Amino acid sequence: MSDFPRWKYALVVIVLLFGIVYALPNVFPPQPAVQISGNRGAAVDAALKTKVEGMLATAKVPATSLELDEKGTRLLARFPSVDAQAKASDALRTGLGENYTVALNLASTVPGWLRSINANSMPLGLDLQGGVHFLMEVDQNAVIDAQETRYADDIRSLLRDKNVSYDAVNRNARGQGVSVVLRSDADRQQAATLIGTDYPDLAVNDGPTTGNRFILNATVKPAKLRELAQSTITQNVTTLRQRVNALGVSEPLIQQQGPNQIIVDLAGVQDTAEAKKIIGATATLEYRAGLYTPQQAVDAARSGSVPPDAKLYYGRDGRPYLLSKKVIAKGDELTSAVSGRDQQNGTPNVSVSLNSAGARKMQEFTNDNVGKPMAVLYITRTVETKTVDGKEIKTPKITEEVINYANISSPFGKQFSTNGLPNDQEASELALLLRGGSLAAPVDIVSESVIGPSLGADNIDKGFKAVMLGLGLVLVAAAIYYKLFGLVADIALFFNLVLLVAVMSLVGVTLTMPGIAGIVLTLGMAIDANVLICERIREELRNGSSPLASIRTGYDKAWATILDANVTHLLAALGLMTMGSGPIKGFGVTLFIGILTSMFTSVTVTHAITALIHGGRKLKTLSV
Repeated sequence: MSDFPRWKYALVVIVLLFGIVYALPNVFPPQPAVQISGNRGAAVDAALKTKVEGMLATAKVPATSLELDEKGTRLLARFPSVDAQAKASDALRTGLGENYTVALNLASTVPGWLRSINANSMPLGLDLQGGVHFLMEVDQNAVIDAQETRYADDIRSLLRDKNVSYDAVNRNARGQGVSVVLRSDADRQQAATLIGTDYPDLAVNDGPTTGNRFILNATVKPAKLRELAQSTITQNVTTLRQRVNALGVSEPLIQQQGPNQIIVDLAGVQDTAEAKKIIGATATLEYRAGLYTPQQAVDAARSGSVPPDAKLYYGRDGRPYLLSKKVIAKGDELTSAVSGRDQQNGTPNVSVSLNSAGARKMQEFTNDNVGKPMAVLYITRTVETKTVDGKEIKTPKITEEVINYANISSPFGKQFSTNGLPNDQEASELALLLRGGSLAAPVDIVSESVIGPSLGADNIDKGFKAVMLGLGLVLVAAAIYYKLFGLVADIALFFNLVLLVAVMSLVGVTLTMPGIAGIVLTLGMAIDANVLICERIREELRNGSSPLASIRTGYDKAWATILDANVTHLLAALGLMTMGSGPIKGFGVTLFIGILTSMFTSVTVTHAITALIHGGRKLKTLSV
């Protein structure tokens, strides 16, 4: 009657089985858990597992399970309730101290056989699962300081290369640029011409003349400062997004707000300390020349008298080093970083590659300094918060330590390795942060808030009820109005929901409240195709066609209209996906997938069921 071939039956069965299997993980709710990871190389092993078990037994909050991951980087303790999770977290933080990070988490309960075929539940957004929200502010003063320092170094190099006599090149007060002290008015005019030509973003003006000191001032133009501020924000947003994505936080929201602020939303992270570890890490490297002998460094550390061309740093073992104030290459000039082990001594290392500018500077330095020492400086920046007179005062704290100090055996440029790391985990973490990029300027957390999982559960419950109510009303209306064909449409609508959830889970779409709204809208729109088919069948029956011919014609002639309508809907959803961001993009993605699944279920699945019911029968009438 409808010429529905067997291969289409097979296709329908396979697709529906696929939908059931890949939608199934979503019936397994996540379980409250506490994640323990080591700081600065602290071991995460069986001994820690035993220690944690003892702490939890003492606190009278035993875990339902303790799982040590295969890589030995984290220990996951599962708990039966959120209250037990919170008590266990407090006990473990106190007992483990600063050597470990204890973070609240939500652990998957999806069976292993489903995970083995990549069937996982949909990640939930911040509004459903809970998480952390940060408002961060970029330190624009640091941008100005760095740029003016860079200009001062560049001007020194320029004057030296062009054989212009000068006495000093110094930075003025922040925002006041660089002052150059020259020995004659002719030198000043020559320097002004060179600086104005090579650095058009600098405004060059003559300063006061006293004796044989001829001052030249070079200040950064306001347009360049505005450009720097915007590019810094853009680079920091990109860097934070790359870093968070690399660390595995699903669907983070990281975007600019205002001229110098960044919003960061991390769904599923229930602990601000863990979130700060992810987004606040500003670890980077600097490569500097080693100056003076080890004994001179010890003497300088003891007396406090540091040579003017050097700065005193310390290694992890407390040993002092005198390093050049001038940086050879910095972390923002790195293009890649991979952790591994040194082939000669087997110690952990990070192999890095520099961009063309960094490679050129490194090649020039190593060519001229074979046999001389070079140091690798590891720099981290954190923000300490203290309460003074009832007000929170945030103070940035920069930690600088020498992780490698060795003589240059042969020249190198673009690619080389950094040694001196204590273990593989720290090498991996450093490589990860360097791959994510160093921040163009420090960022401070202005405000932070935690959205608890109870709010997410409430939103999920409301969203579930909305979906069920919308689905139920549509099912009842279709069954009453179109009878048997309405029931067939109801079955297809149910499988449309299953397929939609399955595809979203497989693709990894994060479910949010706008996404739930998209599901409800998709279910309401999906029945439109069956309405068109049923009305076309009714029209054919009224025109005197036989029941089987009416079914065949109804599906054939309704398909063109269904396709046209859904193509326009797909274009609208595609626009929301490509042009929107955040909740708008989530709504567009859900709508786009839902339209595709509804076209299959509303036409192909209903046609298969109808053919199965009416095939090979002599019909006098249809229940439509």
